[in-house]
Amino acid sequence: MSFFQSLFGTATSKYQNVKAGEFMQIAENTPDAVLIDVRTPAEFNGGKLPGAKNIDIFSKDFLNQIDKLDKDKTYLLYCRSGNRSGQACNIMAGRGFTKLYNMAGGVMSM
Repeated sequence: MSFFQSLFGTATSKYQNVKAGEFMQIAENTPDAVLIDVRTPAEFNGGKLPGAKNIDIFSKDFLNQIDKLDKDKTYLLYCRSGNRSGQACNIMAGRGFTKLYNMAGGVMSM
């Protein structure tokens, strides 16, 4: 077992990478969808998608924050380029979340 697997768990399900347009359609058409911006608070304060919640992947309490989320909801994660949000999707999948979408290319692709 790798260090990250022991820290974050093993992914039991995958997430889907979707382009920005599809990402926004899912957000609009899924009533229980939760938008999560995993960028730093400074990046988040510089501009965010409407209704997004900031959970910084580099925060010391990132795991505590995601563990408080409802695993039955749909989560749409994004960051600047799609890398950090993809990592966050993997972590969340390893903790039992099953409805995960990553904005491929991040907000730079919009």
